[in-house]
Amino acid sequence: MARLDVKDEVIHLRSAGVDLGKRFLLGCVRTPSTTHAGRWSLETERFGTTQAEIRRLLAWLVERRVEVVVMEATSDYWRSVYYLLQPHLNLMLVNPSHLKGIRGRKTDPSDAAFLARAGASGMVMGSFVPPRAVRELRDLTRRRTEVVRAAGAEAQRLEKELEDTGFKLTSVLSNVVGVSGRAILEALVAGERDPERLADLTVRQARAKIPQLVEALDGDFTPHHAFMVRHYLDQIDHLNATVAMFDARIAELLAAQERALDLLDTIPGISRLAAEIVIAETGGDMAQFATAHHLASWIGVCPGQSESAGVNRSGRTRHGNTSLKRLLGVAAMAAIRNKDSYLAVFYRRIASRRGAKRALVAVMHKLATAIWHVLDDQVAYRELGADYFAKRNPERAMRRMIKEANSLGLTLRFEPIEAV
Repeated sequence: MARLDVKDEVIHLRSAGVDLGKRFLLGCVRTPSTTHAGRWSLETERFGTTQAEIRRLLAWLVERRVEVVVMEATSDYWRSVYYLLQPHLNLMLVNPSHLKGIRGRKTDPSDAAFLARAGASGMVMGSFVPPRAVRELRDLTRRRTEVVRAAGAEAQRLEKELEDTGFKLTSVLSNVVGVSGRAILEALVAGERDPERLADLTVRQARAKIPQLVEALDGDFTPHHAFMVRHYLDQIDHLNATVAMFDARIAELLAAQERALDLLDTIPGISRLAAEIVIAETGGDMAQFATAHHLASWIGVCPGQSESAGVNRSGRTRHGNTSLKRLLGVAAMAAIRNKDSYLAVFYRRIASRRGAKRALVAVMHKLATAIWHVLDDQVAYRELGADYFAKRNPERAMRRMIKEANSLGLTLRFEPIEAV
């Protein structure tokens, strides 16, 4: 055994750290020394990564009566270890970035010892690891997002292939794989080359663009192009069928969350699909987050804080939950399109002072706050209205209007409206 002559403030007398790797694990147990008061003994053991070896690690830790076990979220290696140990031990999974700046010499044994010491003194905070049902739902929604992106990438490749033919179909139709675009492409693959006949295959609003389509379909569509277009269409069909399969599975798992999904759907920019992702990432239970600000920080949509010697430095947003962060970015852009909404006015106020990017992050923070309150209070989103800021501070609104009028060489006078 090795000893550390360090006297720390101790929360857990018997702690352990597990350093994770692909081929082996290293466990370190930190206990009070039996021979020297105020000192600590370290016992280190190496284990494999198979289930049998992890069970041996569990028995080793239980035998030493550890009160807390700390491990880092290293790649995906932590999953099998965490899932097996978690029902039996007080397990703490920590973010490696939180420990990066306070480590000393870097070796596997020193890593394990450091984790044990950090757990004993309460230097680290455990990450949120959802239950198995939520983890499975996360796998489904994240994979569905990847498949949707893959379908979009195939559509882009199809558009590039059409550019090689000289066709300008994408300049006329906004969605080349929509109903009208698909009918034209299928006819091209089947051998039709007459631009007028091809343009006549369009339906609904696209028929108003027939003259433009006749000009856009003037090109050289060869058998090679037909083969490639057929390939891309088949790939898109396959990916869309896969998305439909994932949709059905996700709907089945979320059957008990219909009310939460309906409530989330009332938030501007949050569609039914986005609501499913919110439930999958958070579990739908806001008990994991003490306040709305905790949720926003976990997602990574609140500004960082960096102050030293009384000087505030630039505070970047943290990485957070990338799936939800990306989702809130899209939702925020959709929400501010409604010019007469509270979020749109809020965005314009921030953008005028701080710029468009910071303003968008501020709207994302507002959406995260709305998600927390909707799920925690089980109430629908309440629109504050575009006049919220004017009603909250009417004197400021009047000063702003007077200032703008004066800049135009005009004078304003305000008179109260008499009640009828």
